Amino acid sequence: MMVNKLKYIVVLLMVFEVAAFCQNYTQYVNPFIGTTNFGTTNPGAIVPQAMVSVVPFNVTGSDLNKWDKDARWWSTPYSWDNQFLTGFSHVNLSGVGCPDLGVIMVMPTTGTVDANLKHYGSIMSGQRAEPGYYTCKLEKYNVKAEVTSTKRTGLSKFTFPKGESNIIIDLGNSLTNESGAYVKVVSDREVEGWRMTGNFCYHGNSERPVYFVARFNKPATSFGAFKKMPAMMGAEKDWSASSGKFKYYTQFLHPLAGDSIGAYFSFDTDAGESVMVQVGISYVSIANARQNLEYESNGFSFEKTRNEAREEWNNVLSKVRVEGGTEDQKTVFYTALYHMNIHPNIINDVNGQYPMMESYGIGEVKDRDRYTVFSLWDTYRNFHPLMSLLYPEKQLDMVRSMVDMYKEGGWLPKWELNSKETYTMNGDPSFPVITDTYLRGLTDFDVQTAYEAMLKSATTPQKDNKIRTNNDFYLQKGYVPFTEDYDNSVSIALELYLADWNLGVLANKLGYRKEGKRFISQSKGYKNYFDKKTFKMLRPKKADGTFIADFDPLQGQNFEPVHGFHEGTAWQYTFGVPHDINGLIKLNGGGKQFAKKLQDIFDHQLFDMANEPDMHYPFLFNYVKGQEWRAQKEVQRLLDTYFKNEPGGIPGNDDCGTMSAWVAYSMMGFYPVCPGDMNYTITKPVFDKVTIELDARFYADSTFQIIKHSGADKEYIKSIRWNGQAVKSFFIHHDRVVNGGKLEIHMGEKE
Repeated sequence: MMVNKLKYIVVLLMVFEVAAFCQNYTQYVNPFIGTTNFGTTNPGAIVPQAMVSVVPFNVTGSDLNKWDKDARWWSTPYSWDNQFLTGFSHVNLSGVGCPDLGVIMVMPTTGTVDANLKHYGSIMSGQRAEPGYYTCKLEKYNVKAEVTSTKRTGLSKFTFPKGESNIIIDLGNSLTNESGAYVKVVSDREVEGWRMTGNFCYHGNSERPVYFVARFNKPATSFGAFKKMPAMMGAEKDWSASSGKFKYYTQFLHPLAGDSIGAYFSFDTDAGESVMVQVGISYVSIANARQNLEYESNGFSFEKTRNEAREEWNNVLSKVRVEGGTEDQKTVFYTALYHMNIHPNIINDVNGQYPMMESYGIGEVKDRDRYTVFSLWDTYRNFHPLMSLLYPEKQLDMVRSMVDMYKEGGWLPKWELNSKETYTMNGDPSFPVITDTYLRGLTDFDVQTAYEAMLKSATTPQKDNKIRTNNDFYLQKGYVPFTEDYDNSVSIALELYLADWNLGVLANKLGYRKEGKRFISQSKGYKNYFDKKTFKMLRPKKADGTFIADFDPLQGQNFEPVHGFHEGTAWQYTFGVPHDINGLIKLNGGGKQFAKKLQDIFDHQLFDMANEPDMHYPFLFNYVKGQEWRAQKEVQRLLDTYFKNEPGGIPGNDDCGTMSAWVAYSMMGFYPVCPGDMNYTITKPVFDKVTIELDARFYADSTFQIIKHSGADKEYIKSIRWNGQAVKSFFIHHDRVVNGGKLEIHMGEKE
């Protein structure tokens, strides 16, 4: 009898395990989170780390006269607040603060072909999205639009009413500040071409063509190309009647080049008939785009493509299982993991080819992926450490991609986009990513070349340095001087200090003790900015060693221009020294004064959840014994206040998954305050149980679990145990985590 009971229990446990493995985690993803409130995410169809996303393009808004003037300032192809659709773009960015891409636009219409988006746009309704799928209805045409995707292709399905139905391929409209395109109608069911992109954040250095091949599931009854006639002036004034209008070329099988061009395909449809178009993309060539299309096509099987996309997402999301919490909390959490797996995205084709860094040369990878879209000033803080833990293979390929960029272009990336450097933001943000990845045990990359690249950037004089343009004074005096109104001197220096600390740590790890000592010492230069007498905080300093006059620590709120700081106030940078918190505590008069000052930042609304420099602040209470409860209070308050299951549920740009990584860590109950430091700090989990499936190819063949023991009125951590043993601090080392085990957190009332 006992044997039968044991067998029953074993079978029951196996059923529970299978059920957990087969769980549909995509049900907890809401792709509309972050699509307003400046989150700049979108609900388009995409698979993890894909080159292609099929996104509803609606930033024109309903006021069409406004678009021509203001569209270049939009950094997202989609906003929940706008209901006027002008097509589906196939190459897009998610969660960024500057415009680019949004190209290769596909738009269904009915009736006579009209290529002017101010005419062909439509109000949309009935929007619905899930990972790998989006749908809406175009009210103007009574057309149901559905889109899904693979890694390198997008598949659109348009269900038309009876009559003349059209699909427009518009190459003239986008978010990019570059213009220029080429189109060729190949046959009555295929078109090819390219579109220029670039000028991200208006730095004018990221030009890159995107190639495409679009194929229809049925032949068109008529087809052609179109272009917008240029405005004519002066001696050509008699041409002005046609300027600004569109010229159409029917049954046109010749190439067409220009700025505002495209192609159209028309069909005689029955009521409820669907026409599909699949678009293959490449950054290398039209031939590669066609190869990508043929390799990843499911023969226009829309449901099969949609189901495969869902399966891919479910596999990615299943790396973390959470139990307890509300349905909304689960949705916020899994949507954060979803957003984390959009960028960086692959740029290599199915044959392994990709555009080389800072050139039009063609490189090739084998047995791995080449990544692009490295928003490193944002992502080094928490995104890459979490990728290392949850998706180590991807993180390794990302670091390998960064090192290859150095080999091809001479410098490690700063803010790379499509194998071009945009030189956006401050510091040397590749350093903490490389060091942190290596120390987490992901060492299978060319670390010696990486170290060489870091050393080059840290020591090259500024006239020859493409990354550290303030390097001469910094190397001589240990800080970046204030030189003009509204410079970013303090922010730049703080980023360099953290980068140099990581360089020093890596140097020591590799056995270069002299260099290690040098750069770790150099990283303490932040003390140059500390105003001990007046404000007791970091303050811009001139080249003669004196602090600037008329200093206002509150200046810079709401992104207004500010002396010495970038996109923030002095308050949001004064504790921006994660590599030397103990030194910072000492500067501020000890733990008690440090904690009081830190609490004042939260109590007086001086903390900015929407920007990166202070996002580690709430966890700093854990560095002061007896003040850890404040970290739990503030993290929970921030989660409850700013992150919600609604379109405005991210407070500002998601920044390629950085805000989402903060959410994911915080909800699980631990956080990496400093990249390059292998200690996580512990806080109150949202969920009763979190199980992370460790990748046995890199870590233990086991799980890391966080279990919260609490009652309804229990709020703060009273004790912590690791595998049954008491933990006396609020920190746990990465090595413990990746070897598997159980972190138990017992809650109780605050004394």
